[in-house]
Amino acid sequence: MDKQNKNSIETAIFAGGCFWCTEAVFQRLAGVQDVVSGYTGGSIKNPAYREICTGRTGHAEGVKITFNPAKISFTELLEVFFATHDPTTLNRQGNDVGTQYRSEIFYTKPEQKKLAEEFIALLEKEHIFGSPIVTAISEAKPFYEAEQEHHNYYNENSSQPYCQFIIDPKIKKLNKHFSNKLNTVK
Repeated sequence: MDKQNKNSIETAIFAGGCFWCTEAVFQRLAGVQDVVSGYTGGSIKNPAYREICTGRTGHAEGVKITFNPAKISFTELLEVFFATHDPTTLNRQGNDVGTQYRSEIFYTKPEQKKLAEEFIALLEKEHIFGSPIVTAISEAKPFYEAEQEHHNYYNENSSQPYCQFIIDPKIKKLNKHFSNKLNTVK
């Protein structure tokens, strides 16, 4: 039974701009067991935040999501991902500009790649966004956990202006459009 439970847990890695935003959104979903902010998709080992901010390492700010697909599917995670960031802006989310803020899905297994490609194709076919989607789909690369001060950032700093102006609207959108997918226990 333990082996079966272990096999029912999956990992998704998304980069959708600032990881504080992405982390705050996915932490609130039922079926998501853990969300870790970090860096992925770059060229050096163990990068630090100050290096990522230069945009020269090739890393994106991202989150590694551990989830139970029996409670929330990868496709449902994609729905939330695309609804809570702008996948049409290359290397930027709002005022955050640089390759570290790009929109990218790092698949951890071939099925995730296929689902992501199909989901983007559907969004494009239905003209959900006013511009073409630029979200990249890449095989997962090493994921480096961010420094401790970046973990659980929104929950611990929600009164900060960045959180109020940038993250609060994403949380409100999540609550409005995905209320049936939210954790009921805080």
